[in-house]
Amino acid sequence: MYEKTFPNKRYAITARFLKNTVPTGAEILDLGVSNPFSEIMKAEGYSVTNTGGEDLDLDTSAVKNTNAEVVTAFEIFEHLLAPYQVLKDIKATKLVASIPLKLWFAPAYRSKTDMWDRHYHEFEDWQFDWLLEKSGWEIKNREKFTHPVKKIGFRPLLRLFTPRYYLIYAERK
Repeated sequence: MYEKTFPNKRYAITARFLKNTVPTGAEILDLGVSNPFSEIMKAEGYSVTNTGGEDLDLDTSAVKNTNAEVVTAFEIFEHLLAPYQVLKDIKATKLVASIPLKLWFAPAYRSKTDMWDRHYHEFEDWQFDWLLEKSGWEIKNREKFTHPVKKIGFRPLLRLFTPRYYLIYAERK
């Protein structure tokens, strides 16, 4: 369906994971503004509404005031200073989320030109699991996958076999 190149490989794995955990036609609140993957979800038959770009650290009303049965958050929580509060405030009973994993051989991502495009957190899998548990979620399914790049060097070599992304499906406890 999607090519095996970034970001298409990530989209293909995420779409497959979503289809295996959430029935087509489900109403989804996707955290973040409309993006290429929210369009893929719509094409796959999901009813998707995106948040409006509000600062979710300060305003969680979008997750409190939704009738969506599922919240998706693909590469969102690492940008928040306090993801606990958003996770705690989600009204929906199902969550599908992904995060980039912390890599020992690469520093946390930080754009020098865009103040929103930075990672405050890069979690290890156990840290994200703990955050979910503490905020009232029970993980039902999880998957890690790599993110190879077409570059030469030590770090690109490590990316061939070191998982970069972590996907979870969780339900409210």
